[in-house]
Amino acid sequence: MKARAIIVFTLALCALAPVAGADSGRRAESAPAPPISCGPDKRCIIAKPGIRSLAAPKGPLGHSGRWITDRRGRVVILHGFNMVYKRPPYAPDEVGFGADDADFLKRYGFNTIRLGLIYKAVEPEPGVYNDAYLARIARTERQLAKRGIFTQLDYHQDLYNERFSGEGWPDWAVLDDGFPAEPLSGFPGSYISSPGLNRAFDNFWANAAGPGGVGLQDRYAAAWRHTAELFRDRPRMMGYDLMNEPWPGTPWTTCANTAGCPAFDNGVFTDFYERTIAAIRQVDQRNLVWYEPNVVSTFGADSNVDSLADRRLGYSFHVYCIAGALGGPGGGEACGTSEDLTFDNADKQAQQTGSALLLSEFAATDDLETIRRVAGAADDHMVSWQEWHYCGCADPTTQGPGDVQAIVLDPAKPPRGDNIKREKLRLLARPYPQVLAGTPQSFSFDPATGRFKLDYLTRRASGKGRFRRGLTDVFVPKLHYPKGYRLKITGAKRVGRRKGQHVILRANRRAKRVTAVITPR
Repeated sequence: MKARAIIVFTLALCALAPVAGADSGRRAESAPAPPISCGPDKRCIIAKPGIRSLAAPKGPLGHSGRWITDRRGRVVILHGFNMVYKRPPYAPDEVGFGADDADFLKRYGFNTIRLGLIYKAVEPEPGVYNDAYLARIARTERQLAKRGIFTQLDYHQDLYNERFSGEGWPDWAVLDDGFPAEPLSGFPGSYISSPGLNRAFDNFWANAAGPGGVGLQDRYAAAWRHTAELFRDRPRMMGYDLMNEPWPGTPWTTCANTAGCPAFDNGVFTDFYERTIAAIRQVDQRNLVWYEPNVVSTFGADSNVDSLADRRLGYSFHVYCIAGALGGPGGGEACGTSEDLTFDNADKQAQQTGSALLLSEFAATDDLETIRRVAGAADDHMVSWQEWHYCGCADPTTQGPGDVQAIVLDPAKPPRGDNIKREKLRLLARPYPQVLAGTPQSFSFDPATGRFKLDYLTRRASGKGRFRRGLTDVFVPKLHYPKGYRLKITGAKRVGRRKGQHVILRANRRAKRVTAVITPR
C-alpha cells in the first residue's frame, strides 16, 4: 500500500492534478515573581498569581529530543493554525487579523500560530530590509503573545514568485536564465510544468550569484539573520521555519519514491540549511530553528536531511494526500496509508536526529473526515500541530472557493456566529495536554463520545530525574462539555479551580505514572 501511495502521487503530479496545498536538564521549578501593583497612596499589593498562570508553559521553548519543552523542562503540546497573507503588503493585519482573533484562539484552546512572512516584503531590494514590514509582523506576534499564544515565524513560499502565479522570493531573486514561465497550470501543477520556475529553484539551490555578485542563498540567510535579530528576545517565540515546502527543482523526479532523494537532500539542500542556520546563530543562540523536508515528503517520501549539527532544531513537516484530491472527499484507505507513512517518517526523523517534531500544515479542506483522521493521527503520534488555515484570505494558490480552507471566514469581522465554521471547529478545538510535568505516553480524544484519556510518566523528557511538584495543564473545551465533565485521576491530584476550561494536575509525591480520563456529564 505504501508503494502504491507513492505511485499515485507520481501519477497525480504528472497529470497536474490540483490539490490544496531544548535540551533541558533538571532545573528548579520556582514560580515567577508575582507582579506588584502600587496605588497613588504609595501602598503596594503583591498580586498572587493564580494556579493557571503558574501552570502555563514558560518560554522560551526548547526541546528534549522529539518533545518541545518550556524553560522548566516540561513537555509542551501546541495546537493552532497557520496565518499567512500571500498578497501585497503580505501582512495578516491587512485583512483584519488582530486582537479579537487572538482572543478567539485563546478561548478555544489554541496556543500557537505559524505566522507567515514573505521574503519579497522582507528584502524588497538586494541588501535593503523593510523594517516597517517586520514591525507589522511584530505587532501581530505581540497580540498573540499577550494571550499566551506561541508564534513560529515562517518564510512562506508557493511557486517561488508572482511570475509563476505564486509568492515568495523578490523579483530580483528570480534567476530563470530566460526560460519561460509557461505553461503554468496552477498550484501545485506549475512545479512540474514551468521550465522557468524549475530553473529559478535550481539556481537558488546552487547559490547562484545574483545582484552585486552575492549568492542567492547568502542573501536569504542574511535576511533570516536580520529577522532573528529583531525577534530573538520575544518570550512567546517558538522559533523560525526556514522555508515553506521547499521544491527540489529539476531533481524532483528522483524524490517521488518511498526512499526519497538522498543525493538532493544530503547535498545542496543540507548545504542551504547549514548556511541559513549559521547566519541565525550569529544573533540568536536561544530559539529553535525548524527545517522542513523537501515538499515531496509531504506525500510519504522519506527525508534524508540527517546531518545538521545544531542542537536546537525542530523538524517541521506537512501531511497532505494526493489520493484524496483524485478519489473524492476523505480519500479513504489510500489517504490513511499515505498519511500514516508521513507520520512514521517524522517519528524516524526524530529518532535519527533528535529533532523536535511539529506538524505545521494539514487539511486545507472542509472535508470533516480528513480533519478527523489527521488530527486523530497527530494525537496517536503525540505531535503538536498547526492546521491550514485560519482564513481563506484571497489565497492565490487555492483551488476552488477561497474560503474552503478557513476556520474563520473573514478576519475583518468578529470571529463568531456565521463567521465561524462550527463543525470544523468542533474537530479542532479538542481536549489535549498543553503542558506536562513529565513524559507523555499517550493521549486520545473521541469526538463522537467526548472521551479523553491522558497517560504520562512523571520522569522528565530529558531523562534527568522526575518532576515532584510540577504542574500539568489539560485544556478541556466547553464546546465538547456543555454540561460539565467527569474526571477520573490516578497518580495525581487536581489543584486550583474546579470550573473553567483547564484541569491542573500535580502528581502525587511518589507517583511514577499519571492517568486522567475525562467524559461528558
